[in-house]
Amino acid sequence: YKAYRDLRDGDHYATLNTAQKKAVDNALRDFELSGIGLAKEQQKRYGEIAARLSELGNQYSNNVLDATMGWTKLVTDESELSGMPESALAAAKAQAEAKEQEGFLLTLDIPSYLPVMTYCDNQALREELYRAYSTRASDQGPNAGKWDNSPVMAEILALRHELAQLLGFDSFADKSLATKMAENPQQVLDFLTDLAKRARPQGEKELAQLRAFAKAEFGVDELQPWDIAYYSEKQKQHLYSISDEQLRPYFPENKAVNGLFEVVKRIYGITAKERTDVDVWHPEVRFFELYDEKNELRGSFYLDLYAREHKRGGAWMDDCVGQMRKLDGSLQKPVAYLTCNFNRPVNGKPALFTHDEVITLFHEFGHGLHHM
Repeated sequence: YKAYRDLRDGDHYATLNTAQKKAVDNALRDFELSGIGLAKEQQKRYGEIAARLSELGNQYSNNVLDATMGWTKLVTDESELSGMPESALAAAKAQAEAKEQEGFLLTLDIPSYLPVMTYCDNQALREELYRAYSTRASDQGPNAGKWDNSPVMAEILALRHELAQLLGFDSFADKSLATKMAENPQQVLDFLTDLAKRARPQGEKELAQLRAFAKAEFGVDELQPWDIAYYSEKQKQHLYSISDEQLRPYFPENKAVNGLFEVVKRIYGITAKERTDVDVWHPEVRFFELYDEKNELRGSFYLDLYAREHKRGGAWMDDCVGQMRKLDGSLQKPVAYLTCNFNRPVNGKPALFTHDEVITLFHEFGHGLHHM
């Protein structure tokens, strides 16, 4: 920190080009945002707040995960699941069998939740899942208060505000924008308000069309939140005679993953090679290395595609190891985590992805390429 500060305050700084000055300024900014420029007592408090925020962040995520895992519904009468695609029924049956239960086990994991909301004709079941999903980790719903994140959020907000003021900012929003393009929180609010004004008329038009369709075709007078995805899918099938389920057979896992690797090879000259001698945290996780056209290793990544118990929902890329030049001059190669939550293979058949899941796979791999 002192070295960068001396460089900025010294005569040599004026001789640097724009990019070099920006690099120095950003390094100093990041140092100061870490609290290194504070007085000793303030540094101590900064450390306490940062540690507590880390704990609270983990607690928040764990509460959501526990709440997601803490709700299941066993359906023994298949007629209650009319309209559900075969792939979703097979997955629900496999879930039940894994728990040594008879019937179809529904969970709040996205691969289980979305097919119910999109295809299930049983409105009461859709409502039950919607309410359970929407009220996870809160003081509402079937598990009200059990994993309630309300006090966690309140403490996070209070500590973030204190941290921001410790660093000389009016609010945490101001602190957050210190590393971003927007100049102040009001600029962000103005942008979002303008965006909402432009987007809302189109959204209202599409919702009116959906209401009219549901009324004309199904006699539905009022759409509830748990009806939107269901009737949107019906409308899509009515207008275009296509559904995401019809596209699944075109995207088996191997074809989707190998197609991704082929695209990357054609565009960047990068070849993915799987290794099976690397330790992984679950048998379903795979490990790949990326080689350039000179057959030089450029990076590697773990691929964790399937949803399972105790796994955080969603899809993301995260860095496992960053690229850096070591003291001996050698280059440490980057390693990434690529994580999704797709349906796993069932009954010996390959996993079949939806078009949206293929988009997600490509999207996350793009983040991975940025890192690697």
